[in-house]
Amino acid sequence: MPSILALARRAVVRPLGLYVAKLTYYTTAAVATPRLPGVIEPSAQELANKRLDARNLEKAVRHVHRDGLVVVNGLAPHAELDTLNARMVEDALVLQARGEKGPFNYNQGNLQLDAPPVSEFFFPSIFANSIATQITSSVLGPRPQWTFCSANAAMPPPLPSGASAQRQPVHADADFAFPSHPFALVVNVPLVAMDARNGSTEVWLGTHTQDASAQEGAHGERASGRIKESLLRDGGFEPVQPSVDKGAVVIRDLRLWHAGMPNWSADVRIMLAMIHFAPWYRNRMRLELSEDVKPLLEQLETRGELGLEVPVDWVTREEALGRYMNRGFGNSYDFDQEA
Repeated sequence: MPSILALARRAVVRPLGLYVAKLTYYTTAAVATPRLPGVIEPSAQELANKRLDARNLEKAVRHVHRDGLVVVNGLAPHAELDTLNARMVEDALVLQARGEKGPFNYNQGNLQLDAPPVSEFFFPSIFANSIATQITSSVLGPRPQWTFCSANAAMPPPLPSGASAQRQPVHADADFAFPSHPFALVVNVPLVAMDARNGSTEVWLGTHTQDASAQEGAHGERASGRIKESLLRDGGFEPVQPSVDKGAVVIRDLRLWHAGMPNWSADVRIMLAMIHFAPWYRNRMRLELSEDVKPLLEQLETRGELGLEVPVDWVTREEALGRYMNRGFGNSYDFDQEA
């Protein structure tokens, strides 16, 4: 049987408002339709209070534990998303022009980039959303550590240097010997609506329960964290490529198998990624932010809306703007903890 990445075709159907990527292999075996991600619809009152009620919080926590992922609709204001997206699309095109020297993840169609770390682009409703933090702290423990803030861009064709549109190999971001219980959750915020056409991330629900023996490749390599093909074929898990509304937040266990997908649209698709680590988890990373962001975080803390420990190296605005476009690619970051 050929690799799972060698697809005979990709058929897309849309039940319940979600795209399901059904893979057809060179085999006569039927491929079961995978289950869909759980979606939380906060009420107007919950959004106003910036807190889920007990029932919706229980649902969100249950989905994170069972599936390794949950979608919460309606959390990020569209106007703020639009402002950030306009700037980050410009930045993504600059990085794309670097070709093989750029910060790409597995292939040049998927770029790693940071948001501008300055006050006019730091929207608390996006980067420190109270409901997202309520969920992560309910799973990981009070005041998780926020030590990673970046994004990925699914680039539309044509790609530079004659590169062709490719999907990423199925992989896990935790490419090291990690705990068997939740220790890190990724808060993903798409800046536009996502679906199969513009490169919504493929996810394999339930795979966060697997250990690092499922992976290939050493930490720090561009292709580390790849899931063994035998497990993709025979492990009992199925992929889904969900459609996610603009304004939604996706909370994903760092251990979950997933893959960046080609963007067949005409527009850049950007999704932010903030990682919250459990308070006991000894990750050594720190954020680097402009000094003019500090008052915004202090205001959130004073109002009791931050709910996070945020280790930051504060730099001048000029330093922040001069460095944020020169970060590493995804697998170069160290999500492990001190011994």
